[in-house]
Amino acid sequence: MKNNRRNFIKWSGLSGFGIGLAPSFVLKAKAEEPSLAHIAEGEANKPPHRLPTMIQDYYIKKVRKISKKHSDRIYGLKTKKEALEYQAEIKNKIKDCLGPFPEKNPLNPVITGRLEREAYTVEKVIFESRPSFKVTANLYIPKNNGQPMPAVLGTCGHAREAKSSAYQYFAQSLARKGYVVLIIDCVGQGERLQYPTPGRKSAIKWGVTEHIYAGNPTTLVGDSMAGWFVWDAIRGIDYLTSRPEVDPRHIGVTGNSGGGTQTTWLCGLEPRLTMAAPSCFVTTIRRNLENQEVQDAEQYVLKGLAKDLDHFDFIATMAPKPVMLITQEKDFFDTRGTQETFEMLQHFYKLLGAEENIQLFRGEDYHGYHQPAREAMYGFFNQVTKISNDGKEPDFELEKDEDLWCTPEGQLSKSESLTIPEILKNKSIEIGKKRGKVSASNLKKALVEVLCLPEKFEVPDYRIYRGRKETLFPRPYVTDMFVETEPGIHNAVYRLTEENIYSRPHGSPKKAILYVSHLEMDDELINDEKIRGILSDHADQAIYTCDLRGIGQTQPNTHVSYSIPYNREYFYGMLSNMMDEPLIGKRTYDLLCILNWLEKIDHTEITILGNGWGCQPATFASVLNKNVKKVILKNALSSYSDIAESTFYNWPVSAFPMNVLHHFDLPDCYRELERKNLEILGFWGAEADQDKK
Repeated sequence: MKNNRRNFIKWSGLSGFGIGLAPSFVLKAKAEEPSLAHIAEGEANKPPHRLPTMIQDYYIKKVRKISKKHSDRIYGLKTKKEALEYQAEIKNKIKDCLGPFPEKNPLNPVITGRLEREAYTVEKVIFESRPSFKVTANLYIPKNNGQPMPAVLGTCGHAREAKSSAYQYFAQSLARKGYVVLIIDCVGQGERLQYPTPGRKSAIKWGVTEHIYAGNPTTLVGDSMAGWFVWDAIRGIDYLTSRPEVDPRHIGVTGNSGGGTQTTWLCGLEPRLTMAAPSCFVTTIRRNLENQEVQDAEQYVLKGLAKDLDHFDFIATMAPKPVMLITQEKDFFDTRGTQETFEMLQHFYKLLGAEENIQLFRGEDYHGYHQPAREAMYGFFNQVTKISNDGKEPDFELEKDEDLWCTPEGQLSKSESLTIPEILKNKSIEIGKKRGKVSASNLKKALVEVLCLPEKFEVPDYRIYRGRKETLFPRPYVTDMFVETEPGIHNAVYRLTEENIYSRPHGSPKKAILYVSHLEMDDELINDEKIRGILSDHADQAIYTCDLRGIGQTQPNTHVSYSIPYNREYFYGMLSNMMDEPLIGKRTYDLLCILNWLEKIDHTEITILGNGWGCQPATFASVLNKNVKKVILKNALSSYSDIAESTFYNWPVSAFPMNVLHHFDLPDCYRELERKNLEILGFWGAEADQDKK
């Protein structure tokens, strides 16, 4: 909210009424504004923010229930037969969550250079994990007598130079011990920036931000960044097994942090693996949520919680093959969760007669693949392969970054490789052609399916707070209510009137207008002249306004440290996608419940006014609810395909229904709403800053 003069006066007035001072205090404050400059930020000059922990508490309760159900089932397994049946079940669930994967195309590998070292050779390799989508990698090949050797895929965490960073330590060390090692750049790092600008920089920001920014819109076509990352790793295994130097009987994978993520997901999908060592990632989803540990897009397995999957399951899928979990005592990935997962895995491996094949190494350091952890991994892999008895890491120098580049400038050019935005654009266009025009009946079915809406919408209970006077609102008195649409979820609703009403609202007149806010109704009721004007023009109607869950009065105060757009919307948007309950669907559900509530109190002709982010639930609810007679949308998203087909966008992932473009697009909804006197006051495109006709 802007801290301008009238907002300062307005929220000073709110504070006065809140502590029972007379209205004359407000008038005095208005006349003597300079004397009020001492009022502290965050006290008198801010709108109500009554339930800042509601969203976090809601999800903690749900995830704890899922977590308990999950652990009870694991410890309830009593026989090898039951363990194998469970394993077969989760293999299919993991494929459903991380897929669908494309057909395997020719890798078309190219070796762009070699480094000859005393104990090994490094080949600079580029291969295609998807058609024209290239992966840069270094292949370390020991110099031996020509016999096939065990191989390890190295997956990188968040280091700008990826394969040529400190991850060289384990690549060089394993090569000196007789392992062929392929270490790959992941997207957004190394030579694989997806938004490259001159000077090997990113228009977005390398690493975390690129992963999230490129990953969010993939949900619109039914993909996920986790799937993209793991597919690159699968194709890395394809490349390793294509090499004559590799013994396919021994293929391992290891990586730290984001590399630990890729290692973990690969365990759940790749049957050719014979050993694995994920470092500084495996914990439990519950611990991550409770600790407010936001993660990258590739670290969220969409629909995973809905299928009762946790980190445990990806490792259990690989059982009874040898796996070592590596954790650090001082890591932000909670080592308590690592311990809990390890103990469940011990139980599971014991049922399969291989308890010795699951091991845990806990270091005393902070987050990172420190030397003691790397040496634990060397010894563990040596136990499996018998290739070496040497578990120590020798002293050596790392190669310079540019000496390990596969490309001349250290970045795949646009002419050399497609990017994720380009591939997503092509896929969206193809899907749109197949989808065609959606009929009214199919649209309603698709809305229910994509938004995961129930068949019925309850008439909710609600709280009524003390009424107050707000002279800068379109009507001066506010009945301040919270409508409970499901246990633990309360949506802030105002009724604006010409007289003070402390008690329940009544349905006179029959007509009502309901405003669905963009970010915060209090701010918009004062500062958005267009919204104020529309509400004032409906003088013959009852006026209601609402902040749906997580907006305005219930905006979470969760601390999200990453500098990502709409960080809390991202955190809870991805979490809700893991539950297969998209946040945009839950907000639409809230709005449908509020509409049923208005009908219950005899408002039977509703005009919905949506603004910005509020336009999408307003649109969906208006298509589905019979009592909505008119729809007005200000700054409505033009289409989901606009986002999927644009390189840059400025919308949160919480606004993206998963897989929506296979079913419908927003213009299908707008066409259906023409019969409800739809009025659109400007479109926002992908970048949300320009109108389109």
